[in-house]
Amino acid sequence: MARKNTKIGDVFVVKLGNDKKKYFQLIAFDLTQLNSDVIRVFKEEYPLEGDIDLIEIVNSEIDFYAHCVTKLGLKMSLWEKVGNIRELGNINILFRSSGDHPKIDVSNNWWVWKVNEPQQYVGKLDGKNLYAEIGSVIPPDSIIYRIKTGKYDFVYPDFE
Repeated sequence: MARKNTKIGDVFVVKLGNDKKKYFQLIAFDLTQLNSDVIRVFKEEYPLEGDIDLIEIVNSEIDFYAHCVTKLGLKMSLWEKVGNIRELGNINILFRSSGDHPKIDVSNNWWVWKVNEPQQYVGKLDGKNLYAEIGSVIPPDSIIYRIKTGKYDFVYPDFE
């Protein structure tokens, strides 16, 4: 099998198992977080059958952002690449990471950062930092779980 490469702008499809599908796009490589892929997942579900305009998709409402390894998801057959669109939207995304053990219920030990910018220690989350996405590199199957359910399938500290 040929090695699958991914690049910024690649659009992927995820089959949801209910005759529907959703899309996401690789929009950056974040040097701050292990040079991992940053994706934006689009909110709308589409019928499994039928042609979709990728320009329309990448200009649609965003559900969430995450770090992941898109090549691994391809290798695991969790998603497939369907095209490449240069329109990346806003990559001024705020991420958060806790310095506490994942099983801590509420953390007051938070770091925040934007793609390719240094992390900043903020302690307790407040203001705009409350809306930061979890910045860990998320396994592909957990990305699928969030796409399907709206939440992750792992334990991570809360902030309130």
